[in-house]
Amino acid sequence: MSNKAFERKLEALEALRSTVDSAATREHLRAALQDRNNYLVSKAAAIAADSYIEELLPDLLEAFDRFFIDPPKSDPQCLAKNAIAKALRHMGHRDPRAYQRGIVHVQLEPAWGGPADSAATLRGTCALALTDCQLDHIEILTYLADGLADPEKLVRIDSAIAIDQLGRAEGGLLLRLKLLVGDREPDVLGQCFASLLSLAPQGSVTFVSRFLKSADGDIQLEAASALAHCRDPQAIASLEEFWHEPWISRELRRALLIELGASPLREAAEFLLSVISSEAAELASSALTALANSRFHTEMQERIAAVVEQNH
Repeated sequence: MSNKAFERKLEALEALRSTVDSAATREHLRAALQDRNNYLVSKAAAIAADSYIEELLPDLLEAFDRFFIDPPKSDPQCLAKNAIAKALRHMGHRDPRAYQRGIVHVQLEPAWGGPADSAATLRGTCALALTDCQLDHIEILTYLADGLADPEKLVRIDSAIAIDQLGRAEGGLLLRLKLLVGDREPDVLGQCFASLLSLAPQGSVTFVSRFLKSADGDIQLEAASALAHCRDPQAIASLEEFWHEPWISRELRRALLIELGASPLREAAEFLLSVISSEAAELASSALTALANSRFHTEMQERIAAVVEQNH
């Protein structure tokens, strides 16, 4: 395809975003989904999803299967398969077969330093989509358990999110095991902390609090952040106890204060107020900044002003 022909097709597709769903629009998108160019197909899939044209679901599924044939050549960077999987999920497609195919797909493509896998986003999208499918929950958790050990960080994070989305108590066991085994990326552990606290807060606060004593400052921060955003008041109590440990770095204390400013619990705002009252100027200033962003700032405004005035 010449550059001019490609540009004309792309312009015609983009023009469909401003048109009302019609038979002509659907036929244009249907034709685009049959195109050999994976970029054009990805654009057509995104437009079909944005317009929620369920009539095109069979065409999306056909295109999805087609791009598994010699995938590095037919669909470099997984552009088409990524867009189609996202479209299927957005449109509420609940048949698991497409997602089951995508969640195990590895696509090695030439890259500097050796072949690189371009299918991580696809696996992550399919992990998130499977939780809404008509599939046995243990089978879904089996896929997600594999995802927690995926070589790609994105997939591990999305798998932890998906376990929370699924809402099964058994998923909490997978998250606990992953946290005990560890991960080279602290933000993967951070998502596992957050998902575990959301899925099974009872008993999990004590478990996550153990990681506040990690020798790794990044892991401490991830655990503290997850606890600060937890809706269990026990989590704030645990952080207050942690605050009084003499060995905590000043940088970690400042970061913890900012995280507490985003807490959904009033107990966190009360703790921030106590820090303004009792700590030295630097930490008190950080607590004041955090409290200014708290949802409780307005109702506590007079108390905050009184503490600030008293300290001056």
